[in-house]
Amino acid sequence: MGKERSTFFCRECGYESVRWIGKCPGCEAWHSFVEERTAAKSPVVTPSGPTIFRGLQGSAARRPDTRRLAGGRTGSAEAATLLSSVLPSDQVRLDTGSAELNRVLGGGIVPGSLVLLSGEPGIGKSTFLLQLAQHMGQSTKVLYVSGEESIRQLRLRADRLGLTEAQVHVMTEVSLNMVGQEALGGGYEIIIVDSIQTMMLEELQSAPGSVSQVREGAAFLMRLAKEHNIAVFLVGHVTKEGTIAGPRVLEHMVDTVLYFEGDQYHIFRLLRAVKNRFGPSNEIGVFEMRGNGLIEVRDPSRVFLGEWKPAAGTAVTVTMEGTRPILVEIQALVSPAVNVPPRRTVNGLDYNRLLILLAVLDKRIGLRFAAKDVFLNIAGGMKIFEPAVDLAVAGALLSAIQDRILPPIVMLGEIGLTGEIRGIAQVEQRVREAEDFGFEGCLLPEANWARLTQLGEAEQPKGTLYPVKTIEEVIALLFS
Repeated sequence: MGKERSTFFCRECGYESVRWIGKCPGCEAWHSFVEERTAAKSPVVTPSGPTIFRGLQGSAARRPDTRRLAGGRTGSAEAATLLSSVLPSDQVRLDTGSAELNRVLGGGIVPGSLVLLSGEPGIGKSTFLLQLAQHMGQSTKVLYVSGEESIRQLRLRADRLGLTEAQVHVMTEVSLNMVGQEALGGGYEIIIVDSIQTMMLEELQSAPGSVSQVREGAAFLMRLAKEHNIAVFLVGHVTKEGTIAGPRVLEHMVDTVLYFEGDQYHIFRLLRAVKNRFGPSNEIGVFEMRGNGLIEVRDPSRVFLGEWKPAAGTAVTVTMEGTRPILVEIQALVSPAVNVPPRRTVNGLDYNRLLILLAVLDKRIGLRFAAKDVFLNIAGGMKIFEPAVDLAVAGALLSAIQDRILPPIVMLGEIGLTGEIRGIAQVEQRVREAEDFGFEGCLLPEANWARLTQLGEAEQPKGTLYPVKTIEEVIALLFS
């Protein structure tokens, strides 16, 4: 074994340095470097039987051999291929048994893909993957590797979920070298690793969960997936800020990143794809947590709007999650401030966006929120990131401060700093979803209204459309 040395890694991007640096040159994050004790790597002895990798493991596997051969070509480089000469793949995706998960993945599991699943502790990641393994085990060979639970604990979880007859091979191991031997020797098509922070490569001297172990372990599994056409699912822990623990390079290496959203106090869970090389990103799947596991929800609009009733401080809008329109209820409460400065509390929406909308309503209409506490909530635990719901947020705030009930219509539109109502994308799908739910009217930007009126007679909305250009027109229409 070689002499030990200290290496510093950036927690955000994985940048490596021989000394500590205050500001990372790679991602410009401050105070993100951590020290790890490493040693010179010993030659890797591949197990008997199929070879796991063609080269060395870890970082050495990714550094090209610069030794020149006859003809000027490097020893490890492959000849370049013309893209147009590559034949398209007709590989069939694997059905997961869940329409919601198929939607999020882009149609099913792609053999040879590397998928990272993350979420808060107790959100249901292990339960979800064990249910996935149970279904996939009926037609394919599945290996479930747990570094956190014993086999007896996995059996207790399976009994609680009613999966006692599941054809799933389980393994409690933290050594990725042993996992690789079992994966190739057993001929598995799907491997689930729970979790990547507990796995380790024996060639590295650092502890499991460290920057180098997570990075090199993910590289190990990526090569295993790509070279042997095995679909690999990784469970990733999150930090207290809600980001995936470990280096940010982990998210760049995998093909798909899935986040489980929600908390232990809501029965609904949202599975969101924030990265997907094989399908649309930002697609979501909706699940309900029950005693026997996670059950998919086919009509999320009725889930998030099922208990809605017209009341002061509420407004209804349609948000797009990938290709799916979902009706949501926005609730606002405005009360006299007790403390100075007044409170601004937001659940499910960007805090800074609320401050902008309050400033616009104050400046353009003259409503004084400076001496008011403002509380905003998206009912059902939904999180919205698009500005197309600005008009509904403003409507809920106006309804709350004036204590008046809004008409039962859907509100769509983005609000600019000058008070103008700007057009939004995919308005046809939003209006159609509102009509299917039973809403007869829709307040929307004039630019989108002009586009809808140009559609054919069969495609035009059947409900009443109320076009608006400024926030002043919204006030006149809602409270006339």
